[in-house]
Amino acid sequence: MINDARPLKDATGKAQPAQPRPVTLFTGQWADLPFDEVCRLAAEWGYDGLEIACWGDHFDVAKAAEDDSYVRGRKDLLEKHGLGCWAISNHLNGQAVCEAIIDDRYKNMVNPRVWGDGDPDGVRQRAAEELKTTARAAAAFGVDTVVGFTGSAIWHYVAMFPPVEDKVIQAGYADFADRWNPIIDVFDEVGVRFAHEVHPSEIAYDYWSTVATLEAIDHRPGFGLNFDPSHMVWQGLDYVGFLWDFRDVIYHVDCKDTKIRMTNGRNGQLSSHLPWADPRRGWDFISTGHGDTRWEDIFRMLNYIGYAGPISIEWEDAGMDRLDGAPEALDFIRSMNAIRPSEASFDAAFATKE
Repeated sequence: MINDARPLKDATGKAQPAQPRPVTLFTGQWADLPFDEVCRLAAEWGYDGLEIACWGDHFDVAKAAEDDSYVRGRKDLLEKHGLGCWAISNHLNGQAVCEAIIDDRYKNMVNPRVWGDGDPDGVRQRAAEELKTTARAAAAFGVDTVVGFTGSAIWHYVAMFPPVEDKVIQAGYADFADRWNPIIDVFDEVGVRFAHEVHPSEIAYDYWSTVATLEAIDHRPGFGLNFDPSHMVWQGLDYVGFLWDFRDVIYHVDCKDTKIRMTNGRNGQLSSHLPWADPRRGWDFISTGHGDTRWEDIFRMLNYIGYAGPISIEWEDAGMDRLDGAPEALDFIRSMNAIRPSEASFDAAFATKE
């Protein structure tokens, strides 16, 4: 199934979303389970489809790009459970493309063929090739959107101390462009778009870094954004305004929630290296609908800008069992997704006619 998140227009020229937007489950946090089992669970709960992660046994991009029988097998499993797919995601390997610090954290995170001998520059180069293969795999699978990360050569300078010269920061954006332009070339060749998730540790992690990132590649249409408000909530960003300002490049939407806990004077925004769900953290990822995200405002804005693509639930909550959280989040997001623009202006009844 092909997703087109570009705004549609009605007769007046106003953007209108296609109906209905499918609600999918991102499988990244379920990669410890066999793909068939995740399909079974998602279908049982009532999801329309999956945003399939390219790790675990869920989706092997090398096989998908080269083996028609592998693609048919994945599609057969989806069809068996009555599920669709509008996007695949390769966050973990994409992270290594621009990463400044390649260490043992990556050994068990990236695909073994990307890790190789662990030489940092080799890992970056192989990660770039993996993303090119991911574009070809998406095309073979029949989806036109790949969601993921880019990594960053300059994220570790975020505190700006010791002092960092601006030329170092600008070199980081140039490094991103040098590494990603050849990747986007392949995406363009096969008719697939990359949706970068704006996220701390990436080249684009907030509003102005997103502006700089898009400028660095001259606003190439093959590279857009995956909107996930959870990372913007704890940073204090206007995520609804973000949707408006970047409305032309919102290629995918993930729903993940955040709870702020910075009211006691001790918990901080940087969360003190404490583990998820520790009550001393200043914020936590939490099951969708239980946090501080203004979901209704988001969905009203999605309607207004005419976003017609999938709504994908990314379940992350260290304090709630995922078998409880995933179906509950689906019910919540269905209620938000049901908000439709009025077909008539509420003040039309006040008008007088001669």
